[in-house]
Amino acid sequence: MSLHHSTFEYLKPTEEQIRVMADARRATAHYAECLENLLPAGADKTYVLRKVREIGMWANVAITREADGTPRK
Repeated sequence: MSLHHSTFEYLKPTEEQIRVMADARRATAHYAECLENLLPAGADKTYVLRKVREIGMWANVAITREADGTPRK
């Protein structure tokens, strides 16, 4: 598989994608808040919360790009 030439460039989201990203961000923040309250302090909790943050960032990529990096319309 080859990546689209714009894969690593800034891609301005469409208005609809911005709305979807906001919904995904709220859902991710809610999940992170639940985990923050449920998990005991420690390295594992830190790891989990960092991964949830990472998932939130990857969700934005999934909303705006196809698997090969092609901009999603």
